[in-house]
Amino acid sequence: MAEISAALVKQLRERTGAGMMECKSALTEANGDLAEAEVVLRKRGIAFRRQKSLALDEAGRWWIVHSRRRPAGVLVEVNCESDFVARTDDFVELVRDIAMHIAAADPLFVRREDVDPAILEKEKEIQRARALNEGKPEKMADKIVEGRMAKFYEEVCLYEQPFVKENTITIDQLNQDQNRQTGREHLGIALRPL
Repeated sequence: MAEISAALVKQLRERTGAGMMECKSALTEANGDLAEAEVVLRKRGIAFRRQKSLALDEAGRWWIVHSRRRPAGVLVEVNCESDFVARTDDFVELVRDIAMHIAAADPLFVRREDVDPAILEKEKEIQRARALNEGKPEKMADKIVEGRMAKFYEEVCLYEQPFVKENTITIDQLNQDQNRQTGREHLGIALRPL
């Protein structure tokens, strides 16, 4: 069994936001493997902090939001059909709101379809193990995983996240509302590491 140093516990704690004793226990179970310890924490149902950064696509209106959670902040570009639309106050406000939302909500992907299949399979495995660890019956585990995957998409996919300024609508609904008001398509968003 690997020796679990305080530095290793601290590193896992910084990566996940989990408590010190939970981190030490997970590292012990994972024989000191940091990545496996994260999975152990997730299987136990312990939420963790995602480390990521993003920038958005090539043409349109830019907005920068500095974030306390991100050293580099958020750089957002939202595309639209014409320069005329890009100069309207409504569009500028939409871009600013999306930038602030991304800084606050930390999406990993734009849409469900963008989620890497390997990440999906790993998440399903984690949620299934979590359900079984909670004592749920085997025959109910798949239904529970299905519900938790809906929540997973809501957490990691921009279009499915509740809008931070008005949590009764999603970013997708915000975009559709804006499109209806102007009669034009607005959002052309991509996420990529800075």
